Amino acid sequence: MRRGLRFVPLALLLAVVLELAVFVGVGRALGFGAAVLLVFAASLLGVVLLRREGMRAWRGFRSAAAAGQPPGGQVTDGLVGLAGALLLAVPGLVSGLVGLLLLVPPVRRLARAGVRRTTERRVSSMVAGDLFGPRTVRVRQGAPQPTPQPEQPVVVDGGRAIEGEIIEPGRH
Repeated sequence: MRRGLRFVPLALLLAVVLELAVFVGVGRALGFGAAVLLVFAASLLGVVLLRREGMRAWRGFRSAAAAGQPPGGQVTDGLVGLAGALLLAVPGLVSGLVGLLLLVPPVRRLARAGVRRTTERRVSSMVAGDLFGPRTVRVRQGAPQPTPQPEQPVVVDGGRAIEGEIIEPGRH
């Protein structure tokens, strides 16, 4: 099992406890009926937005594919929108607030950039290029760096080894 997955049950338990604590706090401040109505309204809005965000994501993907452009930007935008709508649809005030924030354009852009960076780190360079197109690289102007002198190749195993260069290290 991956290291991060062992904390998922604990995180889910903490999320449920947080949702209940916030619900009780809002129920005491506004009244129980108002708190239930707020949760119901947020969930209903989430269900409506799930369909809209799903259709928007699908149209964006299809238009990028039809234009021959990398679909990664539309896919990540669609995933963030769907995650926001899903969090709104799940009953709870905290999850609804997080879902609503994911639908706000500046927050959505930040989340989309985070999803893109995470995806680029987890997939090969070739797959990332197919998804998001060529990467851009920032170059700083400054003093030129000395170029390293090439080393003489090391002969291994009687010369039967082929010298090469690792472009992307393997994942362990």
